[in-house]
Amino acid sequence: MPQIFCDGTEFYEKLTKEYVVHEKGLFIVAPSGVGKTYFVQNQKEKDWIDGDVVWREGGAYPKKPWFVEGVEKVLEVDQKSDIITAECKRLGLWIIGASNAWLVPDAVVIPHWGVHQKWIRYRERTQYNGGAKAEDFPDVLKHRALLRKRARKNGIKVFPTIEAAVEFLTKN
Repeated sequence: MPQIFCDGTEFYEKLTKEYVVHEKGLFIVAPSGVGKTYFVQNQKEKDWIDGDVVWREGGAYPKKPWFVEGVEKVLEVDQKSDIITAECKRLGLWIIGASNAWLVPDAVVIPHWGVHQKWIRYRERTQYNGGAKAEDFPDVLKHRALLRKRARKNGIKVFPTIEAAVEFLTKN
């Protein structure tokens, strides 16, 4: 579907009313299955926004499953997501998600591979709500490698858990 840019004032105003607005916006990127949605749903204050939610509502995500359509489609969606994330950061919002093309994140979360596999299998068995499954491990490994490479290139710290990344970013 062809797209154009339009006035997002209403969309962003809704976010700034629903979530805490901070002095500085933040973005944590992490692959599927590290507990991003769980973390956001269980936070005490509405500090962090689940990237999947904001990118879907902001129109970056297509209505149909896009992540199986190949590299070009994933890159297109990730670029659209970066535009929304950059604007959220400018407004002082904190985003955590897996979609990222060119925007340099403030932190990257990549757990030990054995732990990551365990978390994905557990979610698949108990409360699957989307994202990677055990059958997707090869793709998850590729995403982890890409995130690690980008982190090295940009001097971004890599953390083993979301909590460690959040603590570092909010205490420093």
